Amino acid sequence: MADDSLKFLIDADHGQFYVQDLEPYDAWMAEHATDPDLPPAGWTEEAVHVHRIGVEPHSISVGTARDDMVESLITVHASAPMVEPTAEHIVEVDLAAPTGQLAVSSPGVHPEDGPSITVPAGLLRVRVSYIPSDPPAGDTNGGPGDHFLYQIDLWPTDQTRELDVHKQGPNPWAG
Repeated sequence: MADDSLKFLIDADHGQFYVQDLEPYDAWMAEHATDPDLPPAGWTEEAVHVHRIGVEPHSISVGTARDDMVESLITVHASAPMVEPTAEHIVEVDLAAPTGQLAVSSPGVHPEDGPSITVPAGLLRVRVSYIPSDPPAGDTNGGPGDHFLYQIDLWPTDQTRELDVHKQGPNPWAG
């Protein structure tokens, strides 16, 4: 399998964007959206301050350092890639993607208007790396917060594993 990639800018409204297998995620939300014990978009206290990603079934919310246009790169690999040595923060988690279609959206970008990518259907391991970068080309609001390339590496796995922070970035980290 050759590596497939998607590089894009997205409006990280409210300091986040989502990577989701929409059909099973929407089905899960239809049953669980009103559960008061579940944090919205998986944003537990630990998610906000430690691993910087919110996790729900079929969905990952990537916390961003800016409430602005941010740059991201999603790459699909046949196996785990090398860790990016310049990343300030690195976290891995499993993502169930039974349809093999991932949509990218945010509070300000509807899934049908955001980018999408085809991935191997099934269980994926996802590594999110926060790589310091220059401001992206294009519109930004010039607000506070560091610029990062949010590099998302995906590869098929047949073994479930816990969320793992490979490298912890500074705290506080955004704004």
